[in-house]
Amino acid sequence: MLGKLSIVATPIGNLGDVTFRAIETLRSSDLILCEDTRVTQKLLDHFEIKKPTLSYHHHSDERKVKEIQNELSLGKNIALVTDAGTPGISDPGNLLVSLLMKRLPELTIEAIPGPSAVTAALSISGFPTDKFIFLGFPPHKNKRRKYFKELAGQEVTTVFFESGHRILKCLKDLEAVLSPLRQIVACRELTKKFETIYRGNIGQIIEKMKDERGEFVIIINSL
Repeated sequence: MLGKLSIVATPIGNLGDVTFRAIETLRSSDLILCEDTRVTQKLLDHFEIKKPTLSYHHHSDERKVKEIQNELSLGKNIALVTDAGTPGISDPGNLLVSLLMKRLPELTIEAIPGPSAVTAALSISGFPTDKFIFLGFPPHKNKRRKYFKELAGQEVTTVFFESGHRILKCLKDLEAVLSPLRQIVACRELTKKFETIYRGNIGQIIEKMKDERGEFVIIINSL
């Protein structure tokens, strides 16, 4: 009998945001797949969950996928988590789900919903959310200019991620393509101790933001 794969959302910062169902699922799983086992272990230790962990990330190869497939074939119930938020959203978990669906078509895959930086940022943006587009992380080098040009032309609210060590470069790239009146919300370290929300046009955001660190969610208002 096949095991079950649970896609478990974990806190994006504040551990109090974890759901009861997520904790229950992690406690009842036979194995927990983690983006970084060290990060996940902190969460498990906090809630006194003692379960074996196995790394699965964007560098994981076919051998790792086969190992996971074999464990499920043996009837093991597996939980998949990412370092923060919902697995599969700008995250290699979606590839694992796709592969397992093809190889184990009878496999039960369940969503254990919870925190997501995308929806958290949208909820406080004040921008239209009946339609929006999520564009993940900007490319580091190739196609970066094309990415921002296409982003600027979107007629719906647009959301993307950026890391702290590239945020200032990102804002300069945006300044080159955005109308100076286009409104932006930049969310830094959502739900964490030093959460900061910047609002304004691109010029105002650049003026407010200096030497920043942490993870960012950028939201651009629709045209």
